Amino acid sequence: MSQLNAYNVCSMDCPARLFFETLADKWVLLIITTLEENAQHFNLLKKTIEGISPKVLSQKLKHLERYGFIQRTVLDTSPIRVEYTLTTFGKDFAQTAYQMKLWAEKNIDKVLFAQKEYDNCH
Repeated sequence: MSQLNAYNVCSMDCPARLFFETLADKWVLLIITTLEENAQHFNLLKKTIEGISPKVLSQKLKHLERYGFIQRTVLDTSPIRVEYTLTTFGKDFAQTAYQMKLWAEKNIDKVLFAQKEYDNCH
């Protein structure tokens, strides 16, 4: 059996579920698509991604660094500045995240319409 077929995310014990538990998250997807454009420091990320709290941003950045999607670099400036960039692995995932972003922006009107229709009937 090839590595591609070795995992089944529908199985409770599948380690690939990590993707759904951690990476299929609105904040993670927004961080990844934001960093795809260019490296950013913490406060700029917080400003760019409206609505994310500093605590959640910090947690998500730590997860993404742990899983190899981003690199954290401490810059020797005054004051010290920390910059986040996508790794090669992160850039690969960013292509998928970006397609999801485009799909969402293109189709949100259909979702909103469906919600309105559903709510009117129930």
